[in-house]
Amino acid sequence: MIATSPARSPASAPALTVKVMMVDDSLVTRTAIGRIFDGAADIELVCQAGSLDEAFAYLSAQRTDIILLDHEMPGRKGLDALPHMLDAARDAHVIMLSSYCQRGSSTAVTALSLGASDALAKPTSGEETHDFAEQLLWRVRRLAAARQSRRAEEAPVTLRLVPPDFAVECIGIGASTGGIHALAGLLQAMPPRPDVPILVTQHLPSSFIPYYARQVARMCTLPVSIAREGQALCPNHIYIAPGEVSLSCLREGGTARISLIERRDPLTSARPSVNHMFAGMAHCFGAGAMGVVLTGIGRDGTAGGRAIASAGGVLIAQDQASSTVWGMPGSLAREGLASACLAPADIPRYMATYCGVAV
Repeated sequence: MIATSPARSPASAPALTVKVMMVDDSLVTRTAIGRIFDGAADIELVCQAGSLDEAFAYLSAQRTDIILLDHEMPGRKGLDALPHMLDAARDAHVIMLSSYCQRGSSTAVTALSLGASDALAKPTSGEETHDFAEQLLWRVRRLAAARQSRRAEEAPVTLRLVPPDFAVECIGIGASTGGIHALAGLLQAMPPRPDVPILVTQHLPSSFIPYYARQVARMCTLPVSIAREGQALCPNHIYIAPGEVSLSCLREGGTARISLIERRDPLTSARPSVNHMFAGMAHCFGAGAMGVVLTGIGRDGTAGGRAIASAGGVLIAQDQASSTVWGMPGSLAREGLASACLAPADIPRYMATYCGVAV
């Protein structure tokens, strides 16, 4: 997820000290970031690595909570090193911090698809740095708080029984932080023709959506389009929620069509909203709706999930072990709404059982 504005609540700072490692070959940048963290009592900059070799050497012996990774590194690009860094860092969150990560850039979306939790552009020369510092601190604290909650003991989850004779007519997938990477794992395991329309809501600003849609198209063999108002839903087609507008659906006569909702979700303030998407699916497809909630911070998808469950549909939550943040899927599971908790690559096989197709 790319967050767009800092939270102002006192709860935004985690209770424990956050350990941050910075990987950037620029001494000027490392010094500037160090000054930002010097004023934050809850954040400790534990390592300033000037090369990827230094970073991997540190991670082989020490743990950190957050890694700030530059893309332009000597000898090897940050994007190329990102998957290996995620492996070396175990459960640390990576924020791609680069001048190449402007809103809507291919670098930012690619970083997210490879497993980065967030992406933020460095300020250019002469640009106001106060907003950058505020954004950086908020993102670090937000991800650290999510990491702490992931470590917390989770109560056993009770799975909801699948209604008898359930058959899928429409699939909706909702995600936030870590969701682009999770969606890639899901779509790459999808059957070539699931024979139902697929709606996708990923929390992203509108400037990222065109490149994100192209990225999704590369993940699978199905046609992909950014949803348009009134567009008829067709099987074997993926519809992406536009940024800042929620993707929902309605019926006109016997035809299911896209309905775009501009108002924010009153429960989560999310836009696009997974709740809006699921509520529309429940109304439009009833017992034929299947909702999937992938990794993400917060509870978006739970209220809409109740609507799908009440209509006789089925819900799937990403499991905790594979989630970057088990907020959204965890909320759905703890409410007893999920009929399965699975890793993204295992979800298509479960889906196929009710789509009448083989994986």
